[in-house]
Amino acid sequence: MTTALQRLLSRACDIEADEVRATLASFTLVLILMGSYYILRPVRDALASDWSDAEVSWLWTFTFICSAVAVSVYGAAVARFSIKHLVPAVYALFAASFAGFYLGTQVVAHQVVVDKAFYVWVSLFSLFHISVFWSFMADTFSRPQATRLFGFIGAGASIGAIGGPALAALLVGDIGTDPLLLVAAGMVALAPPLVVWLQRLKQSDLHNIDVAARAQDFDRIGGGAFAGFGEFLQSRYLLGIGLFIFLYTSIGSFVYFELKNLLEGYDIAQRSQIWASMDLVVNIFTVLVGAFATGRIARHLGLPFTLACIPVLMVAGMLTLAAAPVVAVAVLVQVIRRIGNYAISRPAREVLFTAVDRETRFKAKPVIDIVIYRGGDMLNAWAFTALTQGLGLGLAAVAGAGAAVALLWAGIGVYLGRQFNSMNPDALPAPGDGQG
Repeated sequence: MTTALQRLLSRACDIEADEVRATLASFTLVLILMGSYYILRPVRDALASDWSDAEVSWLWTFTFICSAVAVSVYGAAVARFSIKHLVPAVYALFAASFAGFYLGTQVVAHQVVVDKAFYVWVSLFSLFHISVFWSFMADTFSRPQATRLFGFIGAGASIGAIGGPALAALLVGDIGTDPLLLVAAGMVALAPPLVVWLQRLKQSDLHNIDVAARAQDFDRIGGGAFAGFGEFLQSRYLLGIGLFIFLYTSIGSFVYFELKNLLEGYDIAQRSQIWASMDLVVNIFTVLVGAFATGRIARHLGLPFTLACIPVLMVAGMLTLAAAPVVAVAVLVQVIRRIGNYAISRPAREVLFTAVDRETRFKAKPVIDIVIYRGGDMLNAWAFTALTQGLGLGLAAVAGAGAAVALLWAGIGVYLGRQFNSMNPDALPAPGDGQG
């Protein structure tokens, strides 16, 4: 059975027989995590329509503050508890919390407090559950395995992103909005047993006992709650990864606001149709690119190329948008940006974390994935506002500035890829290894 599955999966990625079960389990894990989030996200975003722009802006700011606090609490948990128990406990906590929010919708009289707390909590979940997942992946698979398999595993997230909203749309008419929280809670509750099984497969199938340092050194990882921030600030490599993600959020914010402004002349139904169509195209093509191309790009063209290719495309896209600031161009740039991130840039930057030790993965990585990411969203949104409303720049001029940011983003990608290769010479493609 395993051999048959290997033959089938080999059409999508370069996989070996003893990697099949762990790869499929990882694929399933990220699928249910993303599916649960995409069930919760429309519930969260529907609530925002009841609040003013100022209220939502304050919620974004509060989300950033809560992100920093959550990372500190997670750092303290890493210092106190065994990693073996911490990862499943994180997912159990989220599952219980969503069941608790459902209970709150039924018994709490002042619903606006529950709704706003839920809005912030889901925003934390959207980054935290995936950050923990990829940390767990980096601690499960070896560096060569990560290069070959992370693209395919990441495609599971896209399938979840398709199935989650489809399931929500199917159920909401019959059961209403609030019970969707229970559906999501039930899905997240499947994560802890999958994590435990993967921990067993790491030894029995992958034989990756020596992927991390000595087991006795890392039964409990030392350090305080703010150790992750310290490690991040002391490493040029980690600072580079943080800058790479910050520049990604810059381009994301610029394209999003450009498109939002260009759609002002459309009615709400037309805007919804455009955004929904983009989601569908992005998720379908992300699955195809992630499953069939990402691993091969990283292996045969190298990590510097893989990290820089989407930023280079964004340089061209932003220059095109500067020359023709119209809806069709903005939609195309947004679609390419999102496909590129989900299918190529995100798996590639996760490979970067296989070059650092286990403590860094579990402590500094959430600082980058959550604080830098959320902080970047907040700061770049205000930066766009400053350029347009403060300096009075038009959409074309702002797109031109975005092209310069994307060029810097590409340069940081090349730098990080070369740093990774210098730290891991065994990860470089073998001479002449251009086929297979």
